[in-house]
Amino acid sequence: MSRKAKEKKERNRFRILVLIFLAVFILTAAGDMLYKKGGIFVREATMENGKFLMLVNYESRIPDDYEMKLVTLTNGERIDSEIYPYLQQMFDDMRAEGYYPEVRSGYRSGEKQEDIFENKYAAYRAEGYSRKEAKRLTEKWVAEPGMSEHESGLAVDINPDREKSGDEVYEWLNINAHRYGFIKRYPEDKTDITGISNEPWHYRYVGEKAAKVMKEKNLCLEEYIEYIS
Repeated sequence: MSRKAKEKKERNRFRILVLIFLAVFILTAAGDMLYKKGGIFVREATMENGKFLMLVNYESRIPDDYEMKLVTLTNGERIDSEIYPYLQQMFDDMRAEGYYPEVRSGYRSGEKQEDIFENKYAAYRAEGYSRKEAKRLTEKWVAEPGMSEHESGLAVDINPDREKSGDEVYEWLNINAHRYGFIKRYPEDKTDITGISNEPWHYRYVGEKAAKVMKEKNLCLEEYIEYIS
């Protein structure tokens, strides 16, 4: 082998070693942010677009160091204190128009989310579904622990106070919630994107500016993040 060929071989070997080192470094640095779940790589949700646009779904989990300040509502449910004024204003306006909503579910701990998931899964198993099918059906309605917006404190399940209102509450929310910075997080025409079945009660605070654009352009949060990227 000529001297020139040997030098070229050494340079190539050096490049390969550098690439291997970089790959190991990147994977090590990302170790806490990336893991594989059910054949899907799941990352920690980021707040690069701001806290209110943090994307939490089946591919993005709540960061381990995520913090929030919670406020307790009159019925005992809790939400992030930063969205409380907007929720309160929306509820005040609804009641003034003769609609009576209530927050059925606000913030949930990871443990509570796990209990809800397991109970739903057990119910499907009791109906005779296989483990695989029961899990698939459960995931259509309940996010796995760590992947639920309820764990962020930014999501609320809003239902009618059945003693005073009916399903017209959902219609009002669908038409007006964006004016207060809330979006219907899981619309029926976006289930193939969100991975969650239609939930007319589940609303997520994203801020008035983002909510307005999403309403006008009929975008779910996943689409909006891509839209502004």
